[in-house]
Amino acid sequence: MCGICGEIKLDGTAPSPIAIAKMTDVMAPRGPDGAGLVMHGNAGFGHRRLKIIDLSERAQQPMVDSGLGLTIAFNGCIYNYPELRAELEDKGYSFFSTGDTEVILKAWREWGERCVERFHGMFAFVLQERDTGRIVMARDRFGIKPLYLSETPGRIRFSSFLPALLAAGDVDTSIDRVAFHHYMSFHAVVPPPRTIIEGVRKLPPATIRVIEPNGETRDRIYWNPPFGRDARDVNVSREEWADRVLDALRLAVKRRMVADVPVGVLLSGGVDSSLIVGLLAEAGQHGLMSFSVGFEEANGEKGDEFVYSDLIAERYGTKHHKIFVPSDQLMDALPGTFGAMSEPMVSYDNVGFYLLSKEVSKHIKVVQSGQGADEIFGGYHWYPPLMNSNDVVGDYARVFLDRDHATLKTQLAPEWINGGDHSRDFVAERLMRAGADTPVDRALRLDSTVMLVDDPVKRVDNMTMAWGLEARVPFLDHELVELAARIPPEEKIRDGGKGILKDVARRIVPSEVIDRKKGYFPVPQLKYVDGPYLDLVRDALSSQAARERGLFRREWLDQLFEKPSDHITPLQGSELWQAGLLELWLQTHGI
Repeated sequence: MCGICGEIKLDGTAPSPIAIAKMTDVMAPRGPDGAGLVMHGNAGFGHRRLKIIDLSERAQQPMVDSGLGLTIAFNGCIYNYPELRAELEDKGYSFFSTGDTEVILKAWREWGERCVERFHGMFAFVLQERDTGRIVMARDRFGIKPLYLSETPGRIRFSSFLPALLAAGDVDTSIDRVAFHHYMSFHAVVPPPRTIIEGVRKLPPATIRVIEPNGETRDRIYWNPPFGRDARDVNVSREEWADRVLDALRLAVKRRMVADVPVGVLLSGGVDSSLIVGLLAEAGQHGLMSFSVGFEEANGEKGDEFVYSDLIAERYGTKHHKIFVPSDQLMDALPGTFGAMSEPMVSYDNVGFYLLSKEVSKHIKVVQSGQGADEIFGGYHWYPPLMNSNDVVGDYARVFLDRDHATLKTQLAPEWINGGDHSRDFVAERLMRAGADTPVDRALRLDSTVMLVDDPVKRVDNMTMAWGLEARVPFLDHELVELAARIPPEEKIRDGGKGILKDVARRIVPSEVIDRKKGYFPVPQLKYVDGPYLDLVRDALSSQAARERGLFRREWLDQLFEKPSDHITPLQGSELWQAGLLELWLQTHGI
């Protein structure tokens, strides 16, 4: 786990070690245990290391395999690397390290582009073939590990962290109009390859890209599971589905224990993280560390779920750490939270994960987390109404999009809305692609392959890595997801959502954490923008930089400032926080 960066030159000149060093320095929090820079031919690679697997210097990066003529910068973890290593050794390969990075190099030499299909894990890597000058980029199936790109004629820069590209310079920082539309309508989700700024793009998940020395580029999507029924499953009972899910989840959790350092759990007290703790206890883990965070109440809304996390911690005897964040500490943490964001993200729990990760990193380097269960097993409230939908695009848009195009025209300055309804068009195209059987299947596919990637998954990576903490997400084990995609949607959405997962949970964890109202990661002070939070947002949106940018209509902002709590999106987000967060992010990163 770490941060990677580099520069690839396609015009015959040498890459810039100064630019690579600047990017590497910005990513120091992602990898506090070491740094490296390697230059060869048309490419230069930078790396910041967080020591998780093979703690020796033999596993330092960027890694060069002189015998194979390969150089790599890799971020992530290949959980099945011991099995792959054994297979490669049987084929005659010898290894100089004991970690997963070198396995990728040998796997590339043996299997070429198909190697990524063998990897169980989260990864983003860039490698160079010495003899051909060819560059290969790849990203894991769910984009758990980020890979940002800045391209100009004759040059490509890449990084795990968008602000690192800004530090290297020569980036077009104008606002991408289509991405801006997505940010304001698609609940701040900006699908790849776009980002909020014109000069930076991101490699899509489940994609391997090959760049020839002359600049010719070829992409291949290597994973695209069907969301539908398999004829072999026609007679599978509810209990059998639960058996299969439990077996797959046990394996997913076990896979994510591979490490040469201890692994803990982020325990919210919800069914997902509680199930992870229960399965680890079942597998014989002792002395497991668990961590929960809570905030002050606001407007009568409770700011923690300690009653449930305490119950699980006591039941399984974890070494539990409760972190309570008073309001003044929350305010102090916001600048750091904005700085840790590769892209502007509106969810209130960003600061929660940021502060939780800060505390957790004092005790441990690796945690498992429950992200993804709602998108994979149908936990959100917008899935049941889609069950008999005759207009899945319209019905999905009504419950998920923050505002329709007509409303957006009344909120953005005219020069920023002089195009089509980009967000609804995107949603319609993705929902209606072949390969999903029912409206619920279509929504689950969209949420798990797009929304999940650029909201919960990105949030967890950004906030944990800001403190050199690696987060692993067993619910996004691709074999578990492939299984879940075949389960009939009625089995997933029943019992208030995640019905089949709750069946599994009843075999492992106490019913008190299952049979309760669905909880979220509550940060009520940011939901009801008031007091110092209102001042912060008003100052940002009224600043000279914001006025010169001219993104929003002044009359709309004045309405928000007057009564912030009256302007809430369908997903219970603050419209004022959404607008203000974008401006605060831009200003934080000098844009």
